[in-house]
Amino acid sequence: MSNSLQKDLESGRFIVTAEITPPRGADFDSLTAAAEILKPAVSAVNLTDGAGARVRMSSLAAAIHLKKMSIEPIMQITCRDRNRIAIQSDLLGAAAFGISNVLALAGDNITAGNEKDAKTVFDFNSRDLLKVMRTMSEEKTTLSGVELSTAANFFPAAADTPCDPTSDWTPDILLEKFAAGARFVQTQYCYDMDILSRYMQRLNDHGVSEKLYFIIGLGPLRSAKNAIWMRDNLFGTIMPDSVIRRMEIASKPRDEGVRICAELMQQASEIIGVSGVHLMAPGLYQETVEAAKLAGFSKAI
Repeated sequence: MSNSLQKDLESGRFIVTAEITPPRGADFDSLTAAAEILKPAVSAVNLTDGAGARVRMSSLAAAIHLKKMSIEPIMQITCRDRNRIAIQSDLLGAAAFGISNVLALAGDNITAGNEKDAKTVFDFNSRDLLKVMRTMSEEKTTLSGVELSTAANFFPAAADTPCDPTSDWTPDILLEKFAAGARFVQTQYCYDMDILSRYMQRLNDHGVSEKLYFIIGLGPLRSAKNAIWMRDNLFGTIMPDSVIRRMEIASKPRDEGVRICAELMQQASEIIGVSGVHLMAPGLYQETVEAAKLAGFSKAI
């Protein structure tokens, strides 16, 4: 089946992806409403998998629903909750519905959620998960070597956390993820384009950006309090004081959050090696679309 996200990335066009947390219930109403808002503006939509170690509708079910809405899904799979049998079964189910884009993640720590008696699994890590997808696609077998009746056709993704690289920093982990099968990367929030520029330059120096498409995490902010909370509580988030100050003095913080996001999207697009942005702003779906349009990167333009 056709994969519009892969086509958009391979075309060299600067892309926008967004994220939806599946509903806490057995109906698609909120998912449908959010997806309809995002649909005109993005190349694909991520569906989180037990984000925050909390119970939600499965990423697989949500991804199937979006596929039926003619929206390209990126299904997230965490290694925290399922063993290799369950994960491979879910991957085959996804492939059967034409879901090719899968983001391999470790998963948030159980202590972050409200199911304190839950047991973590971690039968393997995210790099092993990438290898599974490569094996199913290229070798037409399960991880143990059992032949599949039909090969999958995954376009696997890895997660990354940008940093301000020291003189001796090298992108070894990213190179390992590429070797395991990753084709594109989605990153944690990075609101500092100077740091991002230095980071991407190092990746360019090591040839990593020639091997992987990089989609940088951003999103419209609600308030200065929201920005501070993200900086202090979301691991790997890069949130400079200058952004927080702009939000603090803004008369209309949400409008300012959209403007900041749009400006940073434009700046990111000028950095060599950046292929797009991944906009994460739970509940701010209209603001996400507004930021993409203001930046000039909405598919609707």
